[in-house]
Amino acid sequence: MTMVGLFWITPDAVYVGSPPNALGGCVRLTGDGPEAVDPDGDRAWTWAGLRSAVVDDVPVEGSSGRASKLLGAVVSAALGAFTGEGPPEMTLRLETENGPDQVTVYAAVAGYGAEETALSQELLARFVAGTADPGRPAAWGRDHAADGTPAAAERESLLRTWARP
Repeated sequence: MTMVGLFWITPDAVYVGSPPNALGGCVRLTGDGPEAVDPDGDRAWTWAGLRSAVVDDVPVEGSSGRASKLLGAVVSAALGAFTGEGPPEMTLRLETENGPDQVTVYAAVAGYGAEETALSQELLARFVAGTADPGRPAAWGRDHAADGTPAAAERESLLRTWARP
């Protein structure tokens, strides 16, 4: 499993935020659209039926270095699971043809960098517009997710590449 921007990528799936938590809550991105599993029940949207998709309440990276931040986030998530405290919550806000909708997703790290966040938001917007294919990060995940999270510069490069038509 690996983190690239606001996405958690496994060999089998791409998620917004973290992969499924203990209760199974998550938002998985598919070729058809986002699929949510949360306490409110399972929901799915099509990319064609969305007008926008934005992640709000993204925790920002602190002044500490990225490597220590990532290690700290992993330790924090593990402690949170042990103590019953979860990771920071984010909100995936969807504007659908039938009005607004939202889903709570969990951050995979304690704080995200500004550039990765902006690139991730752009990529989500391109999925909605149909100018980027969610299959590209999924294909990358099948080949590389087991290698772990790449360095920040490589993550940013991947997000830029996936956003290209």
